[in-house]
Amino acid sequence: MRIPFPHRFGGWQQAVSKPIEQRVCCDNLDSHSLSNRVMKPVLYFYASKAGAVPGGIVGKKKQKGLVIVESPAKARKIGEYLGRDYTVLASVGHIRDLPAKAAEIPPEFKKEPWATLGVNVTAQFEPLYVVPTEKKKIIKELKDAMKDVDELILATDEDREGESIGWHLAKVLNPKIPVKRMVFSEITKEAIQTALKNSRQLDENLVSAQETRRVLDRLYGYTLSPLLWKKIARGLSAGRVQSVAVRMLVQRELERLAFHSGKYWDLKAQLQTAGQAEFQAVLTSVDKQRVATGKDFDENTGKLKPNADVRLLDETEARDLLDSIKGGPWTVSQVESRQQTRSPYAPFTTSTLQQEANRKLGMTARATMQTAQRLYEDGYITYMRTDSVHLSTEAITAARSCVQTRYGDEYLSSEPRQYTTTSKGAQEAHEAIRPAGTEMKTAEELGLSDQQAKLYALIWKRTIATQMAEAKLTFQTVTIASGNAEFRATGRHVDFPGFFRAYVEGVDDADAVLDDQDSTLPPLEESATLNCKELEPVFHETKPPARFTEASLVRKLEAEGVGRPSTYATVIGTIQDRGYVRKANNQLIPTYTAMAVTRLLENYFPRLVDYKFTADMEQELDDIATGSRDRLPYLQRFYAGKEGLEEQVKANEENIDPRAACTLNFEGISANIRVGRYGPYLERKDNGEDVTASIPEDVAPADITNDKVEQLIHDKKQGPQSLGMHPEEGLPIYILRGPFGPYLQLGEVVEGEAKPKRVGIPKNMDPNSLPLETALALINLPRDLGQHPERGKKVTAGVGRFGPYVLHDKVYKSLGKDDNVLIVDLNQAVELLKQARTKQAAAPLRELGNHPEDGDPIGLYEGKYGPYVKHKKILATVPKDTPLETVTLEQALTWIAEKAAKGGGKRGKKSAGRKSPTKTAARKTKAGGTKKKAKKSKSGKSDDE
Repeated sequence: MRIPFPHRFGGWQQAVSKPIEQRVCCDNLDSHSLSNRVMKPVLYFYASKAGAVPGGIVGKKKQKGLVIVESPAKARKIGEYLGRDYTVLASVGHIRDLPAKAAEIPPEFKKEPWATLGVNVTAQFEPLYVVPTEKKKIIKELKDAMKDVDELILATDEDREGESIGWHLAKVLNPKIPVKRMVFSEITKEAIQTALKNSRQLDENLVSAQETRRVLDRLYGYTLSPLLWKKIARGLSAGRVQSVAVRMLVQRELERLAFHSGKYWDLKAQLQTAGQAEFQAVLTSVDKQRVATGKDFDENTGKLKPNADVRLLDETEARDLLDSIKGGPWTVSQVESRQQTRSPYAPFTTSTLQQEANRKLGMTARATMQTAQRLYEDGYITYMRTDSVHLSTEAITAARSCVQTRYGDEYLSSEPRQYTTTSKGAQEAHEAIRPAGTEMKTAEELGLSDQQAKLYALIWKRTIATQMAEAKLTFQTVTIASGNAEFRATGRHVDFPGFFRAYVEGVDDADAVLDDQDSTLPPLEESATLNCKELEPVFHETKPPARFTEASLVRKLEAEGVGRPSTYATVIGTIQDRGYVRKANNQLIPTYTAMAVTRLLENYFPRLVDYKFTADMEQELDDIATGSRDRLPYLQRFYAGKEGLEEQVKANEENIDPRAACTLNFEGISANIRVGRYGPYLERKDNGEDVTASIPEDVAPADITNDKVEQLIHDKKQGPQSLGMHPEEGLPIYILRGPFGPYLQLGEVVEGEAKPKRVGIPKNMDPNSLPLETALALINLPRDLGQHPERGKKVTAGVGRFGPYVLHDKVYKSLGKDDNVLIVDLNQAVELLKQARTKQAAAPLRELGNHPEDGDPIGLYEGKYGPYVKHKKILATVPKDTPLETVTLEQALTWIAEKAAKGGGKRGKKSAGRKSPTKTAARKTKAGGTKKKAKKSKSGKSDDE
């Protein structure tokens, strides 16, 4: 046996002191040969199955090279392929960066005027790099490991960020041995060994481009953010890409606010052929004049466009037309048919993967990238940050073989299909996102589960589809005449599915038809007579522009050339974390704060949120990456001089009135909207008196109307309404309004006593005409509906934060908008519960290891309010700006210990208290609705994109 016990060789303490993620392992470990007492520490030292480097005792034999990657997971996987001659360690992300807080600034620089920026703007924008405390131990271990190797190999990611990490490693470690740069787009044995043979030098242009981005984003965020604190609110931030992304959302919200709906009528006919086949047709013209449709209306006026030569039908005209033509005859006047072929979509880039994962899987951009990172590090897919749609020859061959095997020769494209990258500034990696290797195994064959399986399956299908035959479709258009009216019916038939068998791209419009869906018309010939089974008038109302989803925002950012897809997940996460955006039903809704900040930036710094200016900045950064542009003139032009950012901020600061900056005036709204310390509120004068009223959280800027304004102000003036006394409790029942809508409260808030019972008023009940009997029934919820007929446990009905529900054995199911929580019975509840999705324990993004005290697992999770680590029932938040791929077991143990010391358990946002029924009660107690003082952010600055 090759493995000695700890007391039989030196250096044991030094080896065991390393974090488990970085410890090197030995091969041929026979766990059955060691006692349990000795086995546990030895496993930290030897970890051939989970670790990175087989081959002997650490420090005893000089090895060929030290390979450094970013993450422990990546180190373990690559170590399996390089063999015993190489040590593979992880830097755990960046080992140095610009100072994140004042405490990190070295003493000798603290008094410098540029110290808070972390960039010496007086000396060619030289960045001040500091090594965070937690990285010093890692650096020491990397330096120690270099003593026993012949060369240093930097194997960080192949994009600009990876090049930068590698460069910083080389600078900090200051090796006296040869340094090589090793790049690869997939973690397979063949790819790693090929990359090792084809190493290169660090690309100084890429490093310069990344450093310029970092400096630029720091100057942007740290110069503008303090201005927003002074003029609008603490904790806000500005960013080169995030501010433009917020502006896109705000502009769409303003379009919705300015939108005026157009109204029109037409007819819909249910027709039948002589062979009894039925289909639908819609009215298209009357007296040879086209009937108005939604596209003919001006969205700013709700009226027909001036040049629209159409017939606008009102209800009366539609019904009169119906009466005149219903009896027929109905005759087919024209039949048109056309064939079309569809080619497969290009393989995934970062952007298209984020879009499709959001549309098809409901995954956020952040969750998509985290899951893809895990798949990449585990060797299942190629590098996930790429603008390229190129596929390697090996990948194309593998995909074509897979098509033949799984679908047959008829579904294989006639020749290999390659794609050309056309996106602006494509620069990240050199191949599209695809399954790694050449076997093209499915998610099931790889044993993947949960989100990893779903995302991998999406990538697999998209890749395989690229080498499949084109789909063939037939589109049919039939014109039917009846009297002075013409109707049209359309159909589509998939003649040959081709690549549709593997993959069909999703759409943002929920009403749109997917490519592979059939809606075939029956066989029809010109002059054929039809029978009208049913004819009905249909009312239409034009809809405002749809709000952005994460998928459509990513597409818009990419189309405008703003930022790079590799940063979109971070940007979208940041604008939500900063309170600029809230998400509802997959829509990204800008807050009133976002409206105020965007208006300030548009008025005083228009270039910084201009799409073209931001895209040009991106192109200039790409030029620096290729070496065709110098960084210094670019930074000087952006920041210094009369037109530079520094002088612009100084010149405008005095001109910006904080009150005006926090006041929004929407056209047609009879009150000002103020962005206050505790949220948005209405403000106006009534009879010379200032009146204010809070705006509920669920009222979006584009949804505010004068009726809503009057209602909110009326409720505020009126004060809490007592509907009457509770007959058993002897307490009044009040109607109040909170951030989540109207609710009932039993009694008043009294300091030192338990909070009064509250229950939300369902949306299908009018709070302004709620009778006492209904209020009593609501305040007495939840209702006991009886025992579940199959499981025997109690079923109840109640109202929660998200509305009415039925509950059985911890399984909730929301009631429909037409269901009444007060009359729903057991049978209805049982049927609804059958539709409920049983809540499953969340799958971790990554297992970090086991707790040293009890051996229970510790995992890294993505939660509603951000990432966290979990041990048993203790959930500890991952500190902001910590890259999730770098989180280690050692860090998690520290956070969990800190949370446990505070008596922490489950995470979650504390809901703001609701207003108490009387001003006196509110003054006497902290509970019941006086607003809590907002916590100040440690740093509202943002130098993220």
